Amino acid sequence: MTKSRATPFPPHWTVREARDAYLAENGFTVEAYDATWTDASFLGIRFRVPNTRRHRWAIMLHDLHHVATGYGTDLAGEGEISAWELRPGLAGLGPYVGAIVLLGALAGALVAPRRARDAWREARAIHSLHDLVPPAEDDAAYEALLDVTVAELRERVGVPRGGVARAPRKLHDYAPAA
Repeated sequence: MTKSRATPFPPHWTVREARDAYLAENGFTVEAYDATWTDASFLGIRFRVPNTRRHRWAIMLHDLHHVATGYGTDLAGEGEISAWELRPGLAGLGPYVGAIVLLGALAGALVAPRRARDAWREARAIHSLHDLVPPAEDDAAYEALLDVTVAELRERVGVPRGGVARAPRKLHDYAPAA
């Protein structure tokens, strides 16, 4: 059974509210950001990846990109968000995180080529959070971002008020039932 959410996160919510709802609907936690290893899955296969400092920073911002765009966490949705994140370039992400984004975009191009292409096109005028929130020893810039509204987040990254996803955001295979 495919789990999905028909609407993007409301623009009047704070980013913190939307991030927490995103994490909950996917079975993720804030605590996982600080874990030594994080869970991942690809084509239904679960595995763990090292959660380096750069990966931690990137995944925290990646989750906020999901909030801003409305893309899901199923394989096609991850392909969309990866293509969207790839468009402004991989500089600054480092080889490990850059490879994850590149592989996600390639997977998206294979399973949902039109959606991945559309996400790539939507990203031509964006400002990635990777550029706006530099990796730091403390999370002050990230924490400040959590207090703005989703509408303000979308404005900062160049996303329309209602997000850019054209399909309901489907959730990954291991997301909890609604």
